[in-house]
Amino acid sequence: MSEHPPHALDLFKLDGRSALVTGGARGLGRVMAEALAEAGADVCLTSRSAASAAEAAAQMAAATGRRVVGVEGEVSTADGVQRLATAVRDAFGHVDILVNNAGVNIRGNAGDLSEADWDTVLDTNLKGPFLVARAFGPAMCERGWGRVIMLSSMLATIALPGRAPYASSKAGINGLTRVLALEWASAGVTVNAICPGPFGTEMNRQLMNDPEKYQAFIQKLPVGRWGHLYEIKGSVLFLASDASSFMTGASLALDGGWTAQ
Repeated sequence: MSEHPPHALDLFKLDGRSALVTGGARGLGRVMAEALAEAGADVCLTSRSAASAAEAAAQMAAATGRRVVGVEGEVSTADGVQRLATAVRDAFGHVDILVNNAGVNIRGNAGDLSEADWDTVLDTNLKGPFLVARAFGPAMCERGWGRVIMLSSMLATIALPGRAPYASSKAGINGLTRVLALEWASAGVTVNAICPGPFGTEMNRQLMNDPEKYQAFIQKLPVGRWGHLYEIKGSVLFLASDASSFMTGASLALDGGWTAQ
């Protein structure tokens, strides 16, 4: 054990680190990218829209004073991830912190969903994080330090009607998290997941605009409200920093107590 352990707050500093956040132009992805930049990291964020990525990056750079780059990126295919990896390496050289956040949701009863619906969700939410982790994780292992953060969901462990593809993809993310954690632990790379509950994101706007469904969610949340977007900042900073160096293969619930019941 070190004779001079670091100051507690120093454990959370990301000065000199570079981070990649997929789907980082909006919603929880944007908030997490902002948190990493606020802690000292240079950040590359991706979006399917080059314009959206560039706009979000410019605004974030101005607000944080860090280097922030926006890159157009598609994570659901191997070719798309290869192009993304090349663009990111051209901009940053290497990535220390990967936040696999890009995701989609198609709701509907299982009997009404098409094969294309299933493939769209699983390709983006599960295959995509595998492909992106595969593209950047081995280089982290070679350098001897890295943080991979998967965006899972409370629906990885509980179920709601109409969420078959999404819940299946997030359960798969938790399994992928544990496997990669075991494979890369000895190389100094940790792999953990954040499992959010209901947050006021664009993906959940359909529920938020339906008073009956919104109240049904509130009744199941012990804290009595949905999550504020900024409330994910502490979790991603913890998992991205030296503060979580002895934690890997874990799934961190951030759901207002829903899954504690």
